[in-house]
Amino acid sequence: MTGPYANTARDDALRAQDEARANVYAIIGRFFYDAPDESLVAAIARGGGEDDAESGALARAWRELRGTCGTADPGAIRREFDNLFAGVGKCEITPFSSHYVKEAAPDRHLVRLRQVLESWRLEKRGAQTESEDHVSGLCDVMRLLVVDSRSLDEQNLFFSEFVYPGLVPFCEAIGKSPNASFYRCVAQFTLAFLALEKTAFDMEDG
Repeated sequence: MTGPYANTARDDALRAQDEARANVYAIIGRFFYDAPDESLVAAIARGGGEDDAESGALARAWRELRGTCGTADPGAIRREFDNLFAGVGKCEITPFSSHYVKEAAPDRHLVRLRQVLESWRLEKRGAQTESEDHVSGLCDVMRLLVVDSRSLDEQNLFFSEFVYPGLVPFCEAIGKSPNASFYRCVAQFTLAFLALEKTAFDMEDG
């Protein structure tokens, strides 16, 4: 039975939490879609979003990313992005999740992904040429699911089936690359965020 009073403070806290989650997915997706320009790097460097006293893994990773952005050269970031993800011919680290799926063949993974997106009536933007399993696209879908207040079951399904199994090994590959510097920091931040998301979803399941 629902009572006559609503816990608006809790609702506001959940909305703020979801807004923060959506923003993080947007930032991660943007970094992996293309090299950030000077204005984005500067915005991250001066941005807040965490208490300096916080000691959690995500807060530490965010402070590290902000510090890295504060001293980064956008031109060097561009060269690193191209070397890692967009090299001529075969790139060093592929940004497509199908490459990292172990349980199913890559083509079956992509077919399943397209079926889920179609069932939710989510389509690629007209100018986007990357296949649906690009890591930036996966982040954008998660952002949309959060922004649209889709059910936690739907969010958990997409996260558990596509985002987590694709982005974790992708970020681990970045961490092992001798050519990664700025993007090693981005990968560490991404891994810290994904770990927090997984814990939250696991708690919902429990």
